[in-house]
Amino acid sequence: LAGTRIICDRKFLLECKNSPAARTPPCCLPQTPGVTSLAQSSLAKLEELKERNESEEAVPGEQPRAMAP
Repeated sequence: LAGTRIICDRKFLLECKNSPAARTPPCCLPQTPGVTSLAQSSLAKLEELKERNESEEAVPGEQPRAMAP
């Protein structure tokens, strides 16, 4: 089978990544949590970790825990 081979050099491909078309997602792309958008559970976990870290910093008098070797 004979076909047409398209050959692009490295410089051209690097220039293409900065084009507006390359930065715009397709209009018909489905919203898949964890693939095309952050999963809701991931967002909830990030918020929970942030709140937990803030509450641990707010507790005065506790000694910092040593890391296990």
